[in-house]
Amino acid sequence: MAAPDRDTAPETVPDRGIASGTAPAPGSDSVSPAPPARDTAPVTRWHRHSGGAVLLDGFHALKHAVRFGAEVEVAVTADRAAALALADELAPDVREALAALLAEVPYATYASLVPRPHPTAVAALAVRPSRADNLAGLARTPRTAPVVVLDQPRNLGNAGAVIRLAAGFGATGVVTTGTLDPWHPTVVRGGAGLHFATAVERLSVDELPAGPVFALDPEGEDIRALELPDDALLAFGSERSGLSPELRARADHLVALPMRPQVSSYNLATSVAMTLYHWSATGGAPA
Repeated sequence: MAAPDRDTAPETVPDRGIASGTAPAPGSDSVSPAPPARDTAPVTRWHRHSGGAVLLDGFHALKHAVRFGAEVEVAVTADRAAALALADELAPDVREALAALLAEVPYATYASLVPRPHPTAVAALAVRPSRADNLAGLARTPRTAPVVVLDQPRNLGNAGAVIRLAAGFGATGVVTTGTLDPWHPTVVRGGAGLHFATAVERLSVDELPAGPVFALDPEGEDIRALELPDDALLAFGSERSGLSPELRARADHLVALPMRPQVSSYNLATSVAMTLYHWSATGGAPA
C-alpha cells in the first residue's frame, strides 16, 4: 500500500511552531515578499467580507482553494513564517500566492475570527463560485465523470469528506438535496477547501442534472457485477433513513455494496469512496 499523501492530510502537519513564535526553518521566509499594503488592516477587511464569503479554515483549505482558482478576499495567520514554511514543504506551487495573501495577526485576534482555531492557525475568506457556472458544469454533456448526489444528508463532516473524495476522483460535482448547506463552514473544513475543485450545489430531486441514476440501496444489484458509466449520477441516501421516496422513484438502477451479513451499513463517505473507486477501476480515473 502506498504511503499516505501528506499533501492532503487536513489536520496532521509538521511542527513548525504555529502560533508559538518559534523561528522558521533557515531560508524559509528570507525571500518572501512582504504582505501588500492592503493587509495592514486585515481584521477590518475580514469583517467587511465575512457576511457572504466562504470561510477557509486552516492552511490546507487555503492551499487547495488557491490551487484551484478561488478568489481570496483576505487571509490571516497567527504565525506567517510557520505558514510559509508549510507552503515550502507541502505546496511550493502556491507558495508565492500565499506569501502575497497572508497577513499576520495576534493569535487571540485570529481565534476571534473563526468558530474554533485550526492547528495551523490559518484562516481566509473567499468568494463563493458562481451558482450559474456550477449548474452549467453539472448540466454539461457528455460528462467524463459522474456526479455524486447526497440525498438529504445530515452530518456536516460526512458531507465535507465526500466533497474531498469527489475532488480527488475528479467527479463532475457533488449535489445535495434537503436542508444541509454544502457550503457550511464545517463542510468546507471537512472538504479541506476542495469545494473549489469541483461543482458543489444544493438542488431538489426534480432539479438533478440529466443522466442515469445509480442509487445505493441494500436491495440493489451487487456493484461488482456492474460498470458505472461516466455520465452516471451516483446517489447515496442519508445516514439515518437511506434514500428518500423521491430519489428512489428517480433511480434507474439500485446498487448494493458488498457487505458482511449482520453489518448494518457503511459510513456515508466510505460508501462514496467504494463506489467511486469501482467506477475508476472499471474505466474512469483521475486525470
